[in-house]
Amino acid sequence: MARPRICSHQRDENGSRSSSETMKTALAVWTTSCLIFIPHVFTSTTHLAVISPQDPALLIGSSLTVVCTVSSELGLAASSLYWTLNGRRLAKSTYMVLSPTELSVTLHRLNGSQQQSGDNLVCHGGSGDVLAGSCLYVGMPPEKPVNLSCWSRNTKDLSCRWSPGGYGETFISTKYVLKYKLRWYGKEKECEEYNMGQLHTCYIPRDLAIFTPYEIWVEASNQLGSATSDVIILDILDVVTTDPPLDVHVSRVGELDDQLSVRWASPPALKDFLFQAKYQIRYRLEDSAEWKVVDDVGNQTSCRLAGLKPGTVYFVQVRCNPVGIYGSKKAGIWSDWSHPTAASTPNIEHLQSGSCDPKSEEQNTTLRRELKQFFGWMRKHTYGCTNVSIKLYDQWRAWLQKAQKTRNQVVQSGKS
Repeated sequence: MARPRICSHQRDENGSRSSSETMKTALAVWTTSCLIFIPHVFTSTTHLAVISPQDPALLIGSSLTVVCTVSSELGLAASSLYWTLNGRRLAKSTYMVLSPTELSVTLHRLNGSQQQSGDNLVCHGGSGDVLAGSCLYVGMPPEKPVNLSCWSRNTKDLSCRWSPGGYGETFISTKYVLKYKLRWYGKEKECEEYNMGQLHTCYIPRDLAIFTPYEIWVEASNQLGSATSDVIILDILDVVTTDPPLDVHVSRVGELDDQLSVRWASPPALKDFLFQAKYQIRYRLEDSAEWKVVDDVGNQTSCRLAGLKPGTVYFVQVRCNPVGIYGSKKAGIWSDWSHPTAASTPNIEHLQSGSCDPKSEEQNTTLRRELKQFFGWMRKHTYGCTNVSIKLYDQWRAWLQKAQKTRNQVVQSGKS
């Protein structure tokens, strides 16, 4: 007696079970996967029941008529048979007795398959025995994959991701294959390391060339059709990215109540390859979801944020973009943002309390007033990350002296 063949590629490993035991087991498995039953036979050529057509693939909204033909040796009348779809018994109004051994069922306006392995259409004997089964694949052909993008973390590998076209749902199993080749003379290759934990991604770990463009595309196919994405052309050196900057530290700048100092370490990849990096910083208030971005950080690994609110907690993040990779004139791809780092600006009123030396306090107040005046002037002449230097301080002193001289001249002319 032949054993059932299972669409999900599972197999009945116990060939010694009786006919009734095999049928019960098949019914249990049919609730979770689609089975194709190779009918029971008394000899190697005599089939007890067959379904035709077998395993059809249909577009959503289609109609289908299927016929179950039983062997006369079973002694079963076609009128005693019945059909189930995914375990649910179909109405007799959809049946038609074509002959004493043939019963058909007609399905109208089919919906998409409930499982990608196919829907289970089963022909039963009057007592409930499974006579034969078929998988129905009802869905849509794939649409052209879109949003294909790729990046490299070390100039030797390549990761790519894409999105299914249209609404993305085909209702039946759809295969996606990433293909690539050197633009002018390369042999077509297929990506083999698909990330099962993240849909529609693939990783090429080795054997990639630099200084030569690649053509990359994605092919989608299922039983109802196929589609191919647009081809993208890229040089590995133009899509390099890095890990986020490491060891991001945010600290106060003495007692200055409107500033924070940010410093970080370059990603390790920058030490291994011949390229530099430019950085971006973003920061936000503790109780706000709005980030402010500082673009003019350049390739330095420290920055001073000015113009902040006193006594306030800020969250800060940094990211990196490699540039000048092996002489490439194009910028790379921005890394992910680093994990948020929090720090608070000083509360000046709190710092002033508890002073016991009036003279010292008077001197501190004068110094604090001058520093506030200096940084107020600095914010008008600089933006974002401010690298306070002696030269900048001298410029402010010159401006202050000029302002004082002008004020003295006005006072003297008023007295005369």
